[in-house]
Amino acid sequence: MQQILEDVACNLCGSKDTRVVYPARYDLQQVADLQDKFKSSGDERLIDRVVQCKRCGLRYVNPRMNISRVVKGYSEGTDERFVSQAAGRERTFARQLKFISKYVRKGRVLDIGTAGGSFLAVAKRQGWQVEGIEPNRWLCKWALEHYSIPVRPGVLEDYRFPSNSFDMVTLWDVLEHTGDPGSVLTECQRILKPGGLLVLNVPDIDSLMHKAMGRRWFFYLSVHLYYFSKRTVRLILRKNGLTPILLKPHIQSLEFGYLLLRMEAYSKLLSKLGLAVAKPLGLARLQIPYWLGQTLVLARKPVQQ
Repeated sequence: MQQILEDVACNLCGSKDTRVVYPARYDLQQVADLQDKFKSSGDERLIDRVVQCKRCGLRYVNPRMNISRVVKGYSEGTDERFVSQAAGRERTFARQLKFISKYVRKGRVLDIGTAGGSFLAVAKRQGWQVEGIEPNRWLCKWALEHYSIPVRPGVLEDYRFPSNSFDMVTLWDVLEHTGDPGSVLTECQRILKPGGLLVLNVPDIDSLMHKAMGRRWFFYLSVHLYYFSKRTVRLILRKNGLTPILLKPHIQSLEFGYLLLRMEAYSKLLSKLGLAVAKPLGLARLQIPYWLGQTLVLARKPVQQ
């Protein structure tokens, strides 16, 4: 394990002066295969060490697996469990787009880390010109087959979009997975039109859910490399040329049975009991709105630089 880990400095301020929030627990590793560990529906609980920068407060995994291995693991393999919830994700995105439309005119949107394409499908139905980037080749194929939307394979840095190209850029459940969030945001700022909107959501360590659950919080997962607070997400946006304009709870909808299945990583007993009750009663397919500590963030590229 130690041979494939690397130390990184704070992505926000560059400091290496940190305190340990949670020590590593590699003895608890349950998923060794990188395709399973880093897939979109990956739910291996946190085994890596989490530190917090003493200078700016950013919380992140350090040391961590080399990011090229993370991307390689994520880009390979299939994820049937993730796409099984496409209907719930469409419902979430339709609700979010209705809200976001108050802050931006319809035009050209780029979705980074688009997974199976559910957001792009909803945006296209609402009149947006859509483009997407997704590292996982199987998910790119799924988006094409199910939504007839071509998605570019790879990551943002693989493509050099012209400056001032997009009216909106979105990162749904993405920023906490990236190896260099600052560089991603800088590139988003460059390709946004002046006055364009950046939309993202992140697990929020300021949330009551995190404060109540500590290390057992649902978003302390092996797939996540960064953990933002409202303060640090505002700081990293401003540092990379974007102006935060709104932060609010991010409400999602998924099937009740799927949520119970994902609970297995925390309590196998409650997961099995819940499914045993929900399935006979026909509740497993019920769409449930829920909030577990994520924050929706809107930021704007200044009109004048």
